[in-house]
Amino acid sequence: MKRKLSHLKCGLLLLVSQLLVGKSFCQVDTSFNKRGLEVNEYLFLVGKNNLGYVAQKYNVNMAEADIETAKIFPDPQLSVGAFNNQNESLKLGYGATAGVGKTFELGGKRKARVNLAQSELELSKNLLEDYFRNLRADAATAYFLALKQRSLFQVTLDSYKAMKSLADADSIRFKAGSIMEIDARQSKLEANSLLNDVYQSEADWKTSISQLAMMVGKPQTDTLLIPSGNFEKLERDYDLYSLITTAQNNRADLKAALQNRNVSERALKLARANRALDLGVSLGATVNAEAKNIIAPTPGYTNTSLGLTIPLKFSNRYKGELKRAEYTIKQSEVQYSEVELQIQAEVTQAYLNYQATRKQVNQFKMGMLEEAKKVMDGKIYSYRRGETSLLEVLNAQRTYNDVQQSYYQTLYNYATSLIELERAGGIWDIQ
Repeated sequence: MKRKLSHLKCGLLLLVSQLLVGKSFCQVDTSFNKRGLEVNEYLFLVGKNNLGYVAQKYNVNMAEADIETAKIFPDPQLSVGAFNNQNESLKLGYGATAGVGKTFELGGKRKARVNLAQSELELSKNLLEDYFRNLRADAATAYFLALKQRSLFQVTLDSYKAMKSLADADSIRFKAGSIMEIDARQSKLEANSLLNDVYQSEADWKTSISQLAMMVGKPQTDTLLIPSGNFEKLERDYDLYSLITTAQNNRADLKAALQNRNVSERALKLARANRALDLGVSLGATVNAEAKNIIAPTPGYTNTSLGLTIPLKFSNRYKGELKRAEYTIKQSEVQYSEVELQIQAEVTQAYLNYQATRKQVNQFKMGMLEEAKKVMDGKIYSYRRGETSLLEVLNAQRTYNDVQQSYYQTLYNYATSLIELERAGGIWDIQ
């Protein structure tokens, strides 16, 4: 009867200690306000405010400005002057000259420059699209990393709560004479060790959250952006060969490689156009004032002139610019084939990795977590009844923690493998 009362007393004190532990850790002070973000809203903010993406957009604006620059015609030249035929005492006359000149570009130089600038604009747009493709995938990865760190923090916190409750109960049981002092010390030591893990896990969680603020281009003042999503709705059924075809049709980097070839071809056309002659046309007038010299008086007169300037293109003997442009075209063709092959490899690798992680997640869903929890609960129950050792409880607790951590790591790997598959495939439907 006395033994039953002792067990009942320990059980009541254990319940009180569990309530106190749960109350003390039900809210973790982060010193920040929190704002929950679904993945769609988060990615929208990334596309709108990410500073790197905003900076990349200026490349398109600069390419548009280059088109305006390419449309410029050569400016005409205006020249004026004055002359005096001799010093003032001889009175041989003086006058002024004025002229205007213009260079006319032949060979379609202006058109070739404009076409090249337009191709470079399209290339800039393709590169911007590819930048956003990678930015979106990186941002989604950061989002799911924060989800994983939050889950791992909760696992560590729950583990600490359980061990703290057990340590408090062991302290009571030791005072009641139910267990030895070494067991009470051991459980307290394990609880303190887990508390350090809680501190580190909380820091890892906050660090991952700070990355989200950087992604959306917002300074972290007094508000933390907290992901409010989960690891659900990650199941997809893809056909590998269809996915490769879709990627080769949609990937912006392949479009950029093709456009780079067009840029190279138009650069060659401009190089050929630059070898054509440019004609310079000038029109001038000279006005001579009347010479009042007594010996040789001369009436005033006006002289007009028309000139044509034809450059002697000895430089056309050197064809380095043409050769460079031709080699650039060949290089861009090889690079296009390389990107096409790289896309095929990336999609295949991402597809295989996605299938593997999906199998791993399904393995956990078949009862690994439940089994580990049952083993731990059973060991704790037996320990409280004095039927098993503390070492067995600690081993069961660590096993359960390891299984949970592996589960959330696998969920994160599952999410990132889907992100990488859609990044490689040039598609996006993660919500």
